[in-house]
Amino acid sequence: MDAKASVRFTLGKQSSLAPERLEEELEEESSDDELDAGIQPGVRLMYLANEGDVEGMKDVLDTGVDVNFKDIDDRTALHIAACQGYADVVALLIERKAIVDCKDRWGSTPLADAIYYKKHDVIKLLEENGAKPLMAPMHVKHAREVPEYEINSNDLDFTSSKDITKGTFCLASWRGTEVAVKKFREEVFAVEDKVRAFRDELAILQKIRHPNVVQFLGAVTQSSPMMIVMEYLPKGDLREYLTSRRALRPSKAIRFALDIARGMNYLHENKPAIIHRDLEPSNILRDDAGHLKVADFGVSKLLTVKEDRPLTCQDTSCRYVAPEVFKSEQYDTKVDVFSFALILQEMIEGCPPFSAKNEMEALEAYASKDRPPFTAPAKHYPHGLKELIEECWNEKPAKRPSFKQIISKLEHIQRNQGVKRRWKVQPFCFQNFEEMLRREHSDLTSRADSSRSANSI
Repeated sequence: MDAKASVRFTLGKQSSLAPERLEEELEEESSDDELDAGIQPGVRLMYLANEGDVEGMKDVLDTGVDVNFKDIDDRTALHIAACQGYADVVALLIERKAIVDCKDRWGSTPLADAIYYKKHDVIKLLEENGAKPLMAPMHVKHAREVPEYEINSNDLDFTSSKDITKGTFCLASWRGTEVAVKKFREEVFAVEDKVRAFRDELAILQKIRHPNVVQFLGAVTQSSPMMIVMEYLPKGDLREYLTSRRALRPSKAIRFALDIARGMNYLHENKPAIIHRDLEPSNILRDDAGHLKVADFGVSKLLTVKEDRPLTCQDTSCRYVAPEVFKSEQYDTKVDVFSFALILQEMIEGCPPFSAKNEMEALEAYASKDRPPFTAPAKHYPHGLKELIEECWNEKPAKRPSFKQIISKLEHIQRNQGVKRRWKVQPFCFQNFEEMLRREHSDLTSRADSSRSANSI
């Protein structure tokens, strides 16, 4: 059984989960406790850990002092070393068989303390030795600071879980409702800037309300692993739909294109604008009414967030990536317009852009100003549609239209289609009307002739 002191170790950084009132308690510690702390060998071990005195700790441990000695708050020397960020002390304690996941009276572990105090070397060392994360990077001290969108991880049931949307999200049940959940590994948030960017993104996501954008339902930020929870659309994605049907009728392709454009326009007009960066058929989902919703913001970024690394094909599907991204140039919302053009053309042509090439070859083709050929019959491209596609994949991003302009042009094309369909129907109806009149005239003539013949008899 672990040895335990009747005193509280009051020096240095305290437990990351300790309530604020502990500070007041520390100020009230008696001098007798401090004297006692100086006498007990276990507390001396904690003192040396707080000072980073490796050699002194070795001497104390060699006398037989329990490496897992605890004070009255169940704090150990490993907790103290983790708070201070002394990787060499942590390594010594682990070597001497310290329990890496021991918990203090508030439930905090050495790894949780290291994460809270941002001691990255210690975090790495503890994880390499089997420590499991307890506290998420966005953990708050008071209940009033918990975000409004917070979901209790215990409410998520992964019993029948399966991967969806390219494995980025998995299926789960949340209070009886099927939802799509994305889990984040702890190392994703090892850098403070990434935590801040993630917090900003969640603040934006909770405000998104649009019929053509998949609905954000909430997130798990107060425990690990952290998760994003979105609405689940069982009808599948546009990639599956196109694979089963190949080319779409122009009217349906335009209707789908309007759904995508409206969702993207909403994101781009957000303040700050949200760039999707991975707009492709697998990230566009179908709802029960047959409409499309833009989904999967896994590599999305706010326009105001500085990029810390170039976007790679490991992040996204290269077949739909704009050339300026591939060439690591500055880019803006117009990268999504380029991707949109490829999707619209695919719906008409019935095959992915440059389907005979691999993804890297397709990227190189875009960079050299090549574009997928128009091979479908001309009648499959209503007047103005081919020109719109060519505008959207223009080599110069500034010359590509905004989604607001795209919506206006698509609605104009859609109206013209409706007018043509009505003109096709009207001659048919007029011919039927003429035929009906001829038949009635013929019947009247026959009756008159019959009547005259009867009178003559």
